[in-house]
Amino acid sequence: MKKTLALIVISALIMVLAACGSNGGNGSGTETNGAGSGSDGGGKTGSVGISMPTKSSERWVGDGANMKKEFEALGYSVDLQYAEDVIENQVSQIENMITKGVQVLVIASIDGESLTDVLQKAADENIKVIAYDRLIKNTEHVSYYATFDNFKVGVLQASYLEEKLGLKDGKGPFNIELFAGSPDDNNAYFFFDGAMSVLQPYIEGGKLVVKSGQTSMEQVATLRWDGATAQSRMDNLLSANYADDTVHAVLSPYDGISIGIISSLKGVGYGSGDKPMPIISGQDAELASVKSIIAGEQTSTVFKDTRELAKVAVSMAEAVLKGEEAEVNDTETYDNGVKVVPSYLLEPVSVDKENYKAVLVDSGYYTEGDLK
Repeated sequence: MKKTLALIVISALIMVLAACGSNGGNGSGTETNGAGSGSDGGGKTGSVGISMPTKSSERWVGDGANMKKEFEALGYSVDLQYAEDVIENQVSQIENMITKGVQVLVIASIDGESLTDVLQKAADENIKVIAYDRLIKNTEHVSYYATFDNFKVGVLQASYLEEKLGLKDGKGPFNIELFAGSPDDNNAYFFFDGAMSVLQPYIEGGKLVVKSGQTSMEQVATLRWDGATAQSRMDNLLSANYADDTVHAVLSPYDGISIGIISSLKGVGYGSGDKPMPIISGQDAELASVKSIIAGEQTSTVFKDTRELAKVAVSMAEAVLKGEEAEVNDTETYDNGVKVVPSYLLEPVSVDKENYKAVLVDSGYYTEGDLK
């Protein structure tokens, strides 16, 4: 009888131990962080951390949503965070993602030079990093970079101004003021350099006149791409240089900045019958700016289809998780100060009142109802 009881107890213990072993060896479970080395039976294949700069820009909201949708369709769990343009928030959020055990990080940085230490922590945990749209600088711990052809964005913006002013036909001189993006965003320099590759010869030849004299990146940059900052600067430019003269064109690198510029211009009478709005560029095809283009205020924008960029970022993340090489089409351009980051560049498209339906509506990016 005693031997029988002993056998029953031993058998019970073996069953308990076997059951505990089947739950995995880390004790964390997939419900806590969604991570794990493979499928957990619910379709999940791992966990991804997505760090976006801010919700104040429509563009970043769309980027985050697009990537989350793409990753979840493949079975990944997603931790999507927005730092509201506060560097310390972004660093803290990334640290939290690392603690949770994400397997890959996709980061659109607020300040491309502020993440060196936190990405070292990611590397120590063997977490791979994809730089999204904005290059992350001064670190070797970036596997790939997914973005658009940023130099071409600037070329498209300036070429539109060139065409509408008739500069190739020798028309001019015209007054122009220049705006650039945030000095802590590597992309801002590519946009500005691309634009100036088109505009500089006309400035030097006298066909374009910058009455403020502000033509360097340091003079025309707009911290954090802030529309209110741009509006304030435009107010100052107008009062100091255009009391008795007219602005014919404004180079703006981003739709949010363009809206601020337009508000300033309207405040002193531009957009009325005898004082037409200058030709104003933009970028990102944000809804408010597309409506502004339709209304005849902002003149153009550059559309970057972030649905496609999301697909590229997801493909890169899958490749690094599998230990494979991702598809790239640029291995020379984007030097982050430590390494040249292999990159995939998508093509931007210029959009104005003539083609917005074909580019934005027919592609399903917006509906006709969105634009009313």
